[in-house]
Amino acid sequence: MDWETLKLFQWEMMAPEFIIFGAAAILSVVDLFLPKKVNRNIIGWLALGSIALAFVALAQVLQAPTVSILFDTFYLDGFAKTFKVLLLIGTALVLLMAIGVKKEEGLEEYRGEFYYLLLTALLGAMFITSSADLITLFVGLELLSISSYILAGLKKKDKRSNESAMKYVINGGIASAILLFGLSYIYGLSGSTNLAEIRLALSSPMSENYTYLLGIAFFMVLVGVAFKIASVPFQMWAPDVYQGAPTPVAAFLSVVSKAAGFVLLIRLALSIFSATPSEGETGTLLIDAQVYLGVIAALTMIVGNLIAIRQRNVKRMLAYSSIGHAGYILVAFTTLAPFMYEAIWFYLFIYIFMTLGAFTVLQMVTETTKSEDISSFAGLYKKTPVLAVAMAVFLLSLAGIPGTAGFIGKLQILTNAFFAHPGHIILGTIMILTTVISYIYYFGVMIQMFFRPVDSKLSSVAVPTGPAVVVVVCVVATIWFGLDPSLATDIFHMTFTGFMDL
Repeated sequence: MDWETLKLFQWEMMAPEFIIFGAAAILSVVDLFLPKKVNRNIIGWLALGSIALAFVALAQVLQAPTVSILFDTFYLDGFAKTFKVLLLIGTALVLLMAIGVKKEEGLEEYRGEFYYLLLTALLGAMFITSSADLITLFVGLELLSISSYILAGLKKKDKRSNESAMKYVINGGIASAILLFGLSYIYGLSGSTNLAEIRLALSSPMSENYTYLLGIAFFMVLVGVAFKIASVPFQMWAPDVYQGAPTPVAAFLSVVSKAAGFVLLIRLALSIFSATPSEGETGTLLIDAQVYLGVIAALTMIVGNLIAIRQRNVKRMLAYSSIGHAGYILVAFTTLAPFMYEAIWFYLFIYIFMTLGAFTVLQMVTETTKSEDISSFAGLYKKTPVLAVAMAVFLLSLAGIPGTAGFIGKLQILTNAFFAHPGHIILGTIMILTTVISYIYYFGVMIQMFFRPVDSKLSSVAVPTGPAVVVVVCVVATIWFGLDPSLATDIFHMTFTGFMDL
């Protein structure tokens, strides 16, 4: 590729990625040469500034037409823009949350590495949203995964952190290998790594001869993605990793990494398998797979919510809660309804605020009591009523109580399920029942905060500036989007121009 060809590309469309990449590279060098006595939070603020710049750069192209560069390997379409908004907001809030972490969290010695590794993980997730080629998709996934592996084991002197990182690496490596094997089948049958060319090749009548091989490929891709979103039966790693990892890392995995996993699923499934013919009456492989996707969604909701009831460790409880919420989002994907994209995007959007808010309150309580047990929340309302009320708002939203953003998100998914053709009545009913079951463990934390005597270890909880901002933003967003979700949906409709983007 010569210089003249390079100059023809619209590189400004990759400005957000260039900003994040440049910031990660520069901050890694700064951290290397910065004296040890200098507080590494300055690197955190610089990383936060780079995300703000990337968000401004993204805002400049929100209404720009779809652009394809680098020989159709990088797309800046409505689909990519809307999900990049989620990724940038989620990572910015995690950074603010981490800046307030005390030494007891185990990040002090490696705080600088945490900040720029978070940026590299974000960069990988952003590449997944814009990738239109199997190679760039996998590179983005691995950049996100490898950064996440390191972040999970960042407390190097903590045995639980070491164990969580080891489990994450082993399980993640196996899942990536299976996903790559499935992608190799797709490449072998289509002769291309470009998603558009693959779709064209596999939608031809000749591909009916390879139906079983394509079914195997779809199954392997689903295994790899199921690990990333922590759905049954590949959810085993999540509780251990969340418990052993620093709280900001667990929050990042629960929100940003999960969102990237769903982006990967949508890109591959809708771009490739929705046009792949099958031997069933429906005519496409993806529609034939709806039954299997529905079973996975149902089991994910059931397992996540039932096991969460038995958890005393609040971080493990939130991990199983995250598994249950992955099942809810899978319900929206399984229906393949006309408003599926809107339901998935909106749920992931509001999930950022209610989950990060809960993790932030958990972090502050844990730093005070030195315990993640549910009893450490006992009497929180009497000692720090503002935090108790904020945590109650997040738990009510996660439970889907009317008046919160979580209720609107679940309502959109249920609407898609019941009014899809054919109506997924069983799947919607399971979602309602598991949502009711989730009240048990969410309200269990609220009972501790409001109706139990004050824990002897619980003094007045200190609220640093960064986490305080996160809690305020998350409370406002959780209530606002619960009462008036139109702002979020307007952003979605402004940038997502229809299925042709894919």
